[in-house]
Amino acid sequence: MSRHFFQFKQFNVYHDKCAMKVGTDGILLGAWTDVSKCNHILDVGTGTGVIAIMMAQRCTNATVHAIEVESNAFDQALANINNCPWSDRIMVLNGMVQNFIPKVKYDLIISNPPFFRNSLKAPIANRTIARHTDNLPFEDLIHFSVKNLSLQGKLSIILPVSEFRDFTNLAANHGLYLIRECLIKPVPYKTAKRVTMEFSLTSQNVTREQLTIESGQRHDYTPEYKKLTKEFYTIF
Repeated sequence: MSRHFFQFKQFNVYHDKCAMKVGTDGILLGAWTDVSKCNHILDVGTGTGVIAIMMAQRCTNATVHAIEVESNAFDQALANINNCPWSDRIMVLNGMVQNFIPKVKYDLIISNPPFFRNSLKAPIANRTIARHTDNLPFEDLIHFSVKNLSLQGKLSIILPVSEFRDFTNLAANHGLYLIRECLIKPVPYKTAKRVTMEFSLTSQNVTREQLTIESGQRHDYTPEYKKLTKEFYTIF
């Protein structure tokens, strides 16, 4: 991987102008999310645009919208999307999702959101926007999703395990119910650090999964992680 871009099998994502670079969280979420029956998709806080591009690759008939508030990230996402094979089906917008009034209901709203709430702010403004919930509080993301999902639509996100319970409870209080979760362990002998989650407007039995990224040695990836991400990573 270059310092300036991340090479995938079918596209490249430049991230030199973005505070938050292409990372495992976004790729995991983009690969794990259920995209069946999705015609309209929204990526909230798109950053580099990587998740939006992954959605377009996985959903050959879907229209993908992506929204980003930070101007440098927006410019980079726009360039990355314009240079990908599916640019004709992706539209990127600059602004806050709280001010966005879509003309369609979304079958999927996906987000790798900022999650720091009470921690020390980063000295660089764009990194603070990318990492802290000030511009995208959990409640705002949930409220927007409830209002703008189709009847069978889903919200899909990734968060630290420490935020899992608060987000799940807050979502349920607004009528958005957890239907699928996956605890992500970096290696077998460590506790889960991240959790991917899908929410629906209809309460259902929760499907619970676990995924381990590495077998125990650096870059020795597990078969399940390879299977999940093989359509994207060039090393698999």
